[in-house]
Amino acid sequence: MNALFIIAPIFGIVLIGWGAALAGLLSEKVSDGLSEYVFAVAVPALILATLTRPGMSGEIAWSYWISYFGGAAVSWLTGTLIAKRRAGVERRGAILHGFAASQSNTVFVGVPMILQAYGDEGAFPLFMLLAVHLPLMMGSATFLIESDSDKPILARLRGLALVLLKNPIFVALIIGMALRGAGITPSGIPKALIDAFAGTASTCALVALGAGLKRYRVLFDLKGAVVIALLKNMLHPLAVWLLAFHVFAMPTAYAGVATLFAAMPVGINAYLLASRYKTETGMIAASVLVSTLMAPLSALFWLTVLGKA
Repeated sequence: MNALFIIAPIFGIVLIGWGAALAGLLSEKVSDGLSEYVFAVAVPALILATLTRPGMSGEIAWSYWISYFGGAAVSWLTGTLIAKRRAGVERRGAILHGFAASQSNTVFVGVPMILQAYGDEGAFPLFMLLAVHLPLMMGSATFLIESDSDKPILARLRGLALVLLKNPIFVALIIGMALRGAGITPSGIPKALIDAFAGTASTCALVALGAGLKRYRVLFDLKGAVVIALLKNMLHPLAVWLLAFHVFAMPTAYAGVATLFAAMPVGINAYLLASRYKTETGMIAASVLVSTLMAPLSALFWLTVLGKA
């Protein structure tokens, strides 16, 4: 029942947002604006509030990173190899299939669910993983896709750095870590403002995700979308779970956070990259929708495996 209490409010809000969009109560402009607010203001505030909280501390061993990104590599490689066997999927498209199979929806679903499941014990490993996940996954995908580009490597790396420095979540992680390292804790009016915005992050993120589902279509390639969704929701967390719990030694909360992080549905960044490079857009959009609709059951399964039921 604990697992149901964790996922029911989360995916209930997503369904309400989706239903409101389908009924015309929320327009695409509202959905886009809410998504921008969550990405640019609410989640960065949540990150700052969490990382500067008194008593927030921890230590991350290499086994934690290897477990998560090793699992991501397994899912990415599997997705790419499967895509290469499909007719009409070119090199960039195959890379995007693999990326979608390993890119977690961290901001809109992962942060609310993991904090609900593990609380303060999971906050530090969650945000440390979030800090590395964004640049490493996006950087790897961009580099692989553009590896056949005429641009020199330094130019590609410079472009990636500029993209990251313009990302509010990445900037918030850098500022939060700097404040934490300096022992500075916001207080008074700054703290009140940060907490006010941070308190809106989860609900607004879930409503924005639900409302945004209206624009995605499953009929483009249901079979392919289901394959990507299964790789993302089941293979990725399975590989991480095996590494975190059965190969390496780490605190139980850390291993659980890594597994749940991997169990999140396909992230919106996969669709954004597909749109940017104008390939496999319909397939990736369909996989976002299918994996999100599949997520309540897969999340319930993994919460049960992790002993949160």
